[in-house]
This record gives sequence, C-alpha cells and structure tokens, in this order.
Amino acid sequence: MIINALMQYVDLNILWFILLGVLLIGYAILDGFDLGVGILHLAARKDEERRVFLNSIGPIWDGNEVWLVTFGGALFAAFPECYATTFSTFYLAFMFLLYALIFRAVSMEFRSKIDSNAWRGIWDIAFCASSTVAALLYGVAVGNVVLGLPIGADREFHGTFFGLLNPYALVIGLLVVSLFALHGALYLHLKTSGELQARMRGWIWRTYYVFVAFYAAATFYTLMAIPHVKANMQENPLLYIVPVVNILAILCIPLAINKGKPFFAFLSSCAVIIALNLLLGVALYPNLLLSSTDPAYSLDIYNAASSPKTLAIMAVIAAIGMPVVIAYTSMVYWIFRGKVKMGKFSY
Repeated sequence: MIINALMQYVDLNILWFILLGVLLIGYAILDGFDLGVGILHLAARKDEERRVFLNSIGPIWDGNEVWLVTFGGALFAAFPECYATTFSTFYLAFMFLLYALIFRAVSMEFRSKIDSNAWRGIWDIAFCASSTVAALLYGVAVGNVVLGLPIGADREFHGTFFGLLNPYALVIGLLVVSLFALHGALYLHLKTSGELQARMRGWIWRTYYVFVAFYAAATFYTLMAIPHVKANMQENPLLYIVPVVNILAILCIPLAINKGKPFFAFLSSCAVIIALNLLLGVALYPNLLLSSTDPAYSLDIYNAASSPKTLAIMAVIAAIGMPVVIAYTSMVYWIFRGKVKMGKFSY
C-alpha cells in the first residue's frame, strides 16, 4: 500500500535527486573538516600539536566517509545509467581519490608506530598530501559536472583523463581545497585550547581570505563561461535566495569570530557548504550529467532512472535507514564532544 501510494502521489525521481543532494551535503560537511584538518596538518609547529590534530578527528573520520559510500550506492540504485557513465568517466580520478583516502587512513594509523622523527615526518607529509589531493579531486569532479562532459548518444564518455583537468575544473578544485581548509580551521578552533587555539584564530583568517579569493574567481568564471547555470534561476527568480544565503553565510564567519562565537562561525561554514551544494543542484536540475556534445545526450533524473517501483521501495528503505544513520552520527559526536584530550591510546 505504501509503495503504491508513493508511486501515485510522489515524483520519486525528484525525491531521489533531493536525497542524493542530502547525502552529498552530509559528506561535504562532515568529511570536509576532516580533510581540512589534514590540509592544515603540516602547518602545526610541534609533534604534540600534530597529534592533537589527528586526535580531533580520530574517533569520527571513518564514519564521516560512509556518507560518500552511501551516495555512490544510492546513485547506483536510483539512477543506474548515470552511475555507469559517471564511474566510467571518472574512473582514473576515482582511483586516485580512493588511494588518497586509503593513504589518509594508513598515515593516521602508522604515524606513531615507530618513535622516529623521520618516520613520523614521512607519514605527516602523506596525511597532508592525501587530504589535499582528495579535496582537489572532489572539486575537479564537481567542476566537470557543472561544465558538462563529452557524452555521446551511446551515453559513453568520449574524452580523456587529462581533459578533465581543464582550467575551470581546477579552479573549482582549488575552491574546495580552500573551503575545506577554512572548515577544518574552524573545527580545530573548537577542539583545541590554550596557545594552539589562539593560533587557530590566525589560521582562520588566512584560510578565510584564501577561500574568498577563490570563491570570487570561481563565481566570475562560472557566470562568464557557463551561462546555463543561471537558467533555472531565471525561470524561477525565487531561487536567487540560494546565492544570497550563500553570501550571507560567508559574511557571518568573520562576524562570529570577531564576536567570540566560534561555534556559530563553524555553523556558518556548514551553511556555506550547504548553499554551494544547493547551487550545484539548482544549476543541474533536472540533469544529472550534462553533455557538452549535444544537450539531447544529457542524463537527467528521468531518462537515467530505475523503475518507479524500485524508486518507491528504496524510498521506504531510506525512510527507515536514514534516521538511524543520523541518530548514530549524532550520538558519536555527542560522546566525543569537547576539547581534545591526549591519553595513552591517542594517535
């Protein structure tokens, strides 16, 4: 009965487009500050400070990456045609991303296995580099999706890996790196104390200015070179509230820091990430992958979708499963709230 009601009264294709957006937002917010901590890792002065960085994310980093895995699984089940084209298009990029995520985990676990400055230095570099590469590749993928890909009538990618490293995609990649670095600095400011926390304030300002510079460059580049991103907003002017909220959230970060409200600044950073993902959705809808070869070859939420019954069954499963995931994630963050405490079993 529930399945039939969903199929009759709900546009399940739009629902799953929204749910994919929620999963992507969840990953960007949660793993965003993880990656940001890694990007900033080498800026720490002493070994003890780097251990504090690692322990700030140690209990939660692996759970944060589950959101990306879930996104991939949901994309496969809801829009299998898009999944097939996406993973064949970004195959090498995804392999590099996978290696980067593996190296992050290995770096954290192996760093303190041997009491040697050289040993720790190698893994510190690996942790920072893998975090930066992962954030960059994530942004490059987003940039190419917005720009459009050379997809043919056969729904196959007719380009090369190096073609994905185009100027626009790299600008978006650097924007994501700078955003995650800012997000990570705000998170570290919440988790540290004393002299290290005081220095975090300076890091926040530096990463904020770098992010604003890349945000301005990416915005100008997008508006000048990719006119189709404005199509949905021009048809529905109410959607202009999304970029307005985005700008307001960016401006709230320094205001909150100046007023001594670091948690509100972190929430503002989360709002920036949410708004940027909403802008991505607004720019793409109803498409999932845009074809730069011919718009008729684009994959959208209807021609790339599973059957209505499959979407309905998955919606029921998601309604049961997502609250559990959110509750578990909330519980973990509640348990490990507060400042970082170094102990016998710390990284």
